[in-house]
Amino acid sequence: MRLLEQKKISYKSYSYEPDATKSGEEIAEILGENAERVFKTLVTQAKSGQYYVFVIPVNAELDLKLAAKAVSEKSIAMIKQKELLPLTGYIHGGCSPIGMKKFYPTVIHETARNFETIFFSAGKVGFQVEVSPEDLKKIIRFETAAIISTP
Repeated sequence: MRLLEQKKISYKSYSYEPDATKSGEEIAEILGENAERVFKTLVTQAKSGQYYVFVIPVNAELDLKLAAKAVSEKSIAMIKQKELLPLTGYIHGGCSPIGMKKFYPTVIHETARNFETIFFSAGKVGFQVEVSPEDLKKIIRFETAAIISTP
């Protein structure tokens, strides 16, 4: 939230009882929002060793093949949970696409463009921010692509 304020980016913040066991769908319900508008941040590593960040709706699964294709890699895999804090500065359940220790190439699922604003973690379990994808571009560079599994 400090980064958003520094860049004078308009946002709304939300908080709820911190509980790392809550699913993304449960958080969307707490927010009273459609789960397709609430996004989760996933960190991966490609076979090349490069790290990538993918931001997808909480009710979806990252398609590793589509994600690898989106970043022109042969393959990618989710990082181990214990690697998240040293790599990003965030813990599981509180990972945000903004404010990581280092910037990693970021891809947001293309449906984010369908919404005036999207929700994602504010960097701490129990906190979410609502920001327009256009304003998000003012603070991080990202691409959009089809990166989720469809049933």
